[in-house]
Amino acid sequence: MKKKFRKIMLLLAVVFILTGCTTVLKDKKNNVVYYENDKVKITLNKNILCQPEDKGVIKKYNEYKDEIDISKLPKCSKMKLSDSTYEGIWENIFVKPLAWLLIKINGLFGNYGISIIVLGLLLRLILAPFTHKTAMQSENMKEMQPEIDRINKKYEGKKDQQSMQQKSMETMQVYKKYGVNPLSSCLFAFIQIPLLIAFYEAANRVPVIFEGNLFGLVLGTTPLKAMQSGHWEYIIIVLLIVGTTIISQKLNKTASSPQSGGVNPNMMMNIMVIMIAIMSINFSVALSLYWIASTIFTIGQNLLVKYLKKRKTEKATK
Repeated sequence: MKKKFRKIMLLLAVVFILTGCTTVLKDKKNNVVYYENDKVKITLNKNILCQPEDKGVIKKYNEYKDEIDISKLPKCSKMKLSDSTYEGIWENIFVKPLAWLLIKINGLFGNYGISIIVLGLLLRLILAPFTHKTAMQSENMKEMQPEIDRINKKYEGKKDQQSMQQKSMETMQVYKKYGVNPLSSCLFAFIQIPLLIAFYEAANRVPVIFEGNLFGLVLGTTPLKAMQSGHWEYIIIVLLIVGTTIISQKLNKTASSPQSGGVNPNMMMNIMVIMIAIMSINFSVALSLYWIASTIFTIGQNLLVKYLKKRKTEKATK
């Protein structure tokens, strides 16, 4: 199992190395360039994939023609997968396809905020076969918890090597009995990381996305920047991220295992919620909507799995 995770980590490292990261636009004094009005403060990026449409954003970009000439870029509505001024494996496989999909979905809904939510749900639907297995294992872990508790009680206070080995062996037999791989619940997190980064890149590098808004919340700004400007309504984004993450975490409570090195997965999840709460104030609204949509899908899927598991148990007892 450790070897598998080493391979996953190596793969993620390669992805990061190949990533064509967003490059922020800077002035001659090396200061980050922002576009700001009474509603929003947006960081302008240098390696955008298509032309902005907002007149204020266009004017600001035109002040830095030596750094980027937006007239040479295609209009976002006419952007093709073959168009590129910033080539790279990561960009062509992940970033541009996601950007292109967002633009096409927006053609149907006419709002990039809604389009982001739809795309987030579509991606989770595609990954549903993998996440369904993870959710089922989570339920199986809850079912086997009484047996794990009995083993823990049996060896309570015993610290000698033989007892610890025997405890580990008996615990592993319980995991095998219920067909549970305790580390598999982490697998989806590793699958989602590249998608999350790619979506972040796509949202940052397509101006019509970060210029858009949903219910007055500008997609390209962050709650921190907005609240610093007095727009406290953006706190709703942080609350939604934290709230949906907590609900999802509660639905996925699992047991600790010898394979996890004695680390309680629930404690790890609590730490993750705290980290997300801190980071969410610096998530763009666009990225936040993707996160919220993805988490809501997870909640719905977990509730469905719980219902199906309960029905199956009821039928088995009849």
